[in-house]
Amino acid sequence: MNRWKIGFFLLAGIIIAAIVYLFILIGTSSESGPVPKAKDITGASNTLTVKATKEDFEGIANTYIRKAMNKEPLPVTMIIEDDIILSSELTVFSYTVPVTMHFDPIVQEDGNLMLKQSSLEIADLNLPPSTVLKVLRDSVKLPPWMIVRVKEEEIFIDLSGLPISGDLQVKAKEFNLKKDEIILEIVIPRE
Repeated sequence: MNRWKIGFFLLAGIIIAAIVYLFILIGTSSESGPVPKAKDITGASNTLTVKATKEDFEGIANTYIRKAMNKEPLPVTMIIEDDIILSSELTVFSYTVPVTMHFDPIVQEDGNLMLKQSSLEIADLNLPPSTVLKVLRDSVKLPPWMIVRVKEEEIFIDLSGLPISGDLQVKAKEFNLKKDEIILEIVIPRE
């Protein structure tokens, strides 16, 4: 066999393996479990209200994501503009494909944050949002306080589950990105 035929069969094998890999990822369960309830601080507490800008919140969020991911091979970065953007990369057989997902933030009654997917960009591919979220959930070890809900096309941010020292708890009160107003409450238990 000449080199051309060997190269052709090798390339065909890699393409088939990539397709099988994507089908395995897509074929895994897309069931979403219930979102956790916000942790209640028992006993007396004090509340500190903090007004943050998009830039402030983006910096804090990315710091917590970096710490929780601890040098994972597939980085996730949060960008805050008029919506919340999660940017990542998927690597399939040495090909890196950029993934950009856009979300609208929704403050929950318990002070947690729900990111509802509004659009996505994944290279030149046309994939449904639920498929991209499933691949993200199955490929990237996200922090335990970021819960991907594939079927609902959303990501739940459990602010009460952030690893903050001193038993402090963070709650979102307002998330108005158009006005650059993010209002958070820091609940501090009394001793």
